[in-house]
Parts: sequence; structure tokens; C-alpha cells
Amino acid sequence: MASPQPVSSSKSSDRDLASMAEARALARRARQAQAEIAELSQERIDAIVDAMAAAVAPQSEALAKLAVEETGYGVVADKVQKNQFSADRVYRFIRPMKTVGVLNRFEDRKIIEIAEPFGVVAAIVPSTNPTSTAIYKILISLKARCAIVISPHPSAVRCITRVAEIMNEAARGAGAPEGSINWMTTVTLEGTQELMKSRDVAVILATGGMGLVRAAYSSGKPAYGVGPGNAPCYVEGSADIRKAASDIIVGKTFDNGLLCSSPNSVVVDAGISEELKRELVGQGAYFLNAAEIDAVTRVLVSPQRLPNPALVGRAATLIAEKAGITVPSGTRVLVAPLAGVGRDYPLSIEKLCPVLSWYVVADWREGCERCKEILRYGGMGHTMSIHSRNDQIILEFGLKKPAFRIVVNTPTTHGSVGMTTGLDPAMTLGCGGWGGNITSDNISPKHLLNIKRLAYELRPATRRGGSSRDAEAAETQRPALTGPPPLPRAPAAPTPAGVDAATVMQQVASYLSTKSGAPPSAPSAADPNQSVAAFVCEDDVKEAIKAGRKIVIGERTIVTPSARDLAEAHRVFAPGGWPRT
Repeated sequence: MASPQPVSSSKSSDRDLASMAEARALARRARQAQAEIAELSQERIDAIVDAMAAAVAPQSEALAKLAVEETGYGVVADKVQKNQFSADRVYRFIRPMKTVGVLNRFEDRKIIEIAEPFGVVAAIVPSTNPTSTAIYKILISLKARCAIVISPHPSAVRCITRVAEIMNEAARGAGAPEGSINWMTTVTLEGTQELMKSRDVAVILATGGMGLVRAAYSSGKPAYGVGPGNAPCYVEGSADIRKAASDIIVGKTFDNGLLCSSPNSVVVDAGISEELKRELVGQGAYFLNAAEIDAVTRVLVSPQRLPNPALVGRAATLIAEKAGITVPSGTRVLVAPLAGVGRDYPLSIEKLCPVLSWYVVADWREGCERCKEILRYGGMGHTMSIHSRNDQIILEFGLKKPAFRIVVNTPTTHGSVGMTTGLDPAMTLGCGGWGGNITSDNISPKHLLNIKRLAYELRPATRRGGSSRDAEAAETQRPALTGPPPLPRAPAAPTPAGVDAATVMQQVASYLSTKSGAPPSAPSAADPNQSVAAFVCEDDVKEAIKAGRKIVIGERTIVTPSARDLAEAHRVFAPGGWPRT
């Protein structure tokens, strides 16, 4: 077969320029939508999120097939599970979150917290987990009232584009502003870098190789990036050995090891190593000899100590075939016994395919040190697992290991993202300071919100030159703080001369009924014992609707926009407390 013709530099340059221009245009479009989406009520945002999840979930299998067809990576059935995880588990986790208006009131500290969206999100989506990551990033961005621009990996443009099209159509049908969801179709490295540097972008969600993540952090923008995993699995002497073996095999074969939290090494106590080895072999593991380790190393690991892209996400039998070694037909995982970690042991890297390194240690203390070595060689801050029934040793690992997700008696792959554990369900996992990341959290909508705080004075400032006795006297004379903190009041508007209270009330009722689309009517009678509300937020209106009661508002009542929209739709407000002439 003839070799493909090289792409000329002029064609490459033209494509880069087109990609950069597209990135700038989409960022501007998203910025325009951002001004609108930031003003939507919680009900509208939740309706948009509901619609997107409902639209994309039934497409999980079709999207999985498209991803495997386009990229050649992974297993369709496992990608279906990942798509469903994002469209259902992540969705159900974020659905109750409040991301609009007042989030919290701390009565003792007199602080009110208010949600503010970060702004336009630049979302970099990888080829290894393309559709599930795209679903996840779109959901959490719009839940946080952030418009999004997706830069797909060049080898996964079609499947990622299809996700964006499905979710965009659903979002627009539910009332999302045009331009809330955007995606690049001409993708180059230069175009992606242009997107990340755009002045219209506020924050970056970067999932990909270390070069891309470093570019995100050097773009001058806040960024959530994910480093490599290289997760070790320590099996301690008290472990349920059969379950430990199953968890390791299940985790390593899930989508052929493509998740960054996939197991990469087994570290096992000497006293149980032979039993664990038998269990692994019984479940489809093949242990390589020295010559076979060299053969696999030559085809799998590049001189730069990176996995060969041609073998990433491929089956163990295919990798063995490419290495020229013969393994049983049912082989699921290749296991390489190694004497150390580092450049002299190439298979100690993160491998992103069903190949494990194997280490035998004397006890949990030596196991602890070996796990640290493995994490330092490409997995700092990410994930590891411990299989043990000794809670004290489990706690010691939690205290000592440089990983922010230490999952216990479960596969690292599933436990880290929250499939089998109580961790926040997410497809982007922060590695904290150890991994050069800004957070160690599983990323959710809360990471795409800024929090504004109203903070009332608790202690008077001491005047310059005043004595401590003056400050104590001022504090003593200050009235005690009781009940909820006072909220800001709007300045009183003078009632025009000659207009009585009944007329004012009728005008207010007419205005409210017109806004809600209903014919004007007299205001509903309020409970004469009910006091005028000083402040009304969305939650207050919801409670009133549920209880079937009115909220009495006056000329000085502060009403949030989302509360007013909801109240007008349900005719909850009743005028009261108006000045008499």
C-alpha cells in the first residue's frame, strides 16, 4: 500500500489559521450567551439540565459505538456504561444543587453567600473518554450557568460533535440562550491554545496529556487540569484475595484501561503473593517472563517513556500479538513482574491499556514505600487502592500516601469517579498540589461558581488613637444580636400627594397580574397577623407555594429576580404594609 502523502506546510498553516479563527468566533458567541444565561432562574437552569440529560441518556449506546469506531479505543459496552454514568449518575448528583441566588445564610456570622457563575468555560475533551467526558462537562457547565466551548481531540471530533448537537438541541428547546453550547469542528493544537487564551474565556476544564494540561495552566486563565494516574493497588495480608484479584482485573480491563485512574501496578505482601497470583491467573491474567517483558516494552513504551498511541486502549491479546508473544486466547491482562520503579523499568509508567506491573513486598510498611515510588513516577495526587481488612493499616495509608483518592476494597477505576464509592461522581479528577493542580476534588458545578458574600459588621472598628477601654465601651453599648441578620432595604419611594393606599395597592396588583399574563384583579387578602417580609428569595416562594399561603410584601421588601418570576407565575405575593396618607 502506498504511503500517505505528507501534508504541505501551507495547508497545515491554513488549517491552523482556520482553527484559531473558529476558536475566537465561538468564544465571542459564548460570551454573548453568558450575559443571558447568567440571569436565568434556578427553575429555568434545572429545566435545561433535565432536558439535556433526558435527550442524551437514550443515545448512550449509539455514542459509544461512534466513539470506538472513530478513535479505535476501548470497549463499546464499557463506553455505554461511562456514558450512562455521566448522563444519569452525574446528572442525579448535580440536579438538587442550588446554583442561583442566595446559597447560604450564616446567622451566627451574619454572612449571606450568593452564587455567581465563573463565565465561559473552555472544555478540552480527550479521545480516550470522548463522549462521556463531553456529556459530563456540558452538564456541569450549564448547571453552573456557564456557557461552554468544547475543543475536541482531533481524532474524536465526530463523536464529540454528536454529543454537543444532541445536548444543544435539548437545551435550546428548554430555553437556553443561543450560543450556550459551542464546539469546534476544525481542531488543531494552535486553535485549542487560541481558545484557552481568549479574553472571552473565564475558566478552562482540561482533560488530556500532560502537555495540554500544562498549556492550560500557562494560558493565564484559571484552569482545572488532570495529571496522569499510574494508580498502584496494594493488597495487604488480611485482604479478601479473591475479591482483590477481581477488583484489579475488573478495573484494569474496564474500557481496556483508558481511564486515568485505571490500575497500573499491583503491590502485594509476600505472604499472600502466590495465592493472589493464582487468583489473577484464574481470572484471565498472564504473567510475562523476562524475555516477554522486554518484547512488550519495545512495542508499548516510547523512548520518551510514554505509552504507544497505537496500543492505548487495545486488548491484551492484541498487545501480545504485536510483541510477538503467544498467550492463551482468554487472556485479559498482561502482568510484568518488576524489580523497581523509574526509567530503568519502562513498564512502571502509566500504561492506559491492560498491562500491569507486579511488585512483591515484605509487609505493609515496605508496600507503603513502594506505592509512594509508583505515584512519584507519574501519578502524584491522583488515585490508589488498598485491599485490606485491617482498618488501622487502611488509615495509615490514608495518612501517608500522596494520593487524594485512596479507595478501599474496590476497583480504582470505578471507585475514583464515584461509581462504587460515595465520592462525588465526576469525569475530571483534581490531583491537588502534589499533581500541580489547583484542587484535589472531583470537579462539579460548584467549581464553576464564584461565591459573593454579604458580611455585616459584628464588631465595631476601633477609632484611630482610641484606647481598648473605648472599644470595650462601644461593644458594651452595642445592642445584642438576636434573630436573623438585618437585610438591606431599598430606599423608600415617597408616595405622590393625593394618592391613597387603596389606589397604590390596586396599581401593584395590576402590575403583578400583567407580568404573569393573567387578567388584572384585586390583590388577594393577606392574613392580618402575617408580617411584611423584609426579603424574599426563591426558596421562600417555593415554601409558600407548597404551603398554599401568600407572602406579604411592602414597599421596602427586597425580592430577588428568580423569586419574583416564580411568585408572579403562581400569584403568591399579597401587598401589605403600605404607608397611609
